[in-house]
Amino acid sequence: MADEQMAEDWEQVVAPGPAAGLPGVPARPLDAIDRDILRILQTDGRASIRSVAERVHVSRANAYARINRLIDDGVIRGFSARVNHERAGHGASAYITLKIVQNSWRTVREQLQALPGAAHIALVSGDFDVLLLVHTPDNRTLRELVLTKLQSIPEVLSTRTLLVFEETDLDPDHRDPGR
Repeated sequence: MADEQMAEDWEQVVAPGPAAGLPGVPARPLDAIDRDILRILQTDGRASIRSVAERVHVSRANAYARINRLIDDGVIRGFSARVNHERAGHGASAYITLKIVQNSWRTVREQLQALPGAAHIALVSGDFDVLLLVHTPDNRTLRELVLTKLQSIPEVLSTRTLLVFEETDLDPDHRDPGR
């Protein structure tokens, strides 16, 4: 019954509002309670609204309203599971740097999003233009992704592949040095 109630609570919360992630729409400032709510949800995205409310010492209605506001403002982009990629059948991971044709970011981003195993894409400054994190079942699949799929994108000028030997997700308490 508790799982059913938690699912009902979150079904009402997770639909993003009209301002979510819109450029030019400033998010409201976060107070200490908002930051605590974010920390709790980053640690346990399955925490019930009741549990969140109790841990930050506000009413359930207040916690519900705050979480909805964080979603509407685009601060919370969604809820997901932290996956051990190797145990999930993706034993090869790599960061791939790409140099791309100037002003082709939007086109390249769309093509990278469609790649199987793409986990994170960032437009960056420095010696390369794009940083791509991929998880694949094995090195053969990774090689095919780089040599066949990535290098066939006309706007990709060059790539460099950095194999990931081991990775560690940091829990939210390690991410916030001000805590």
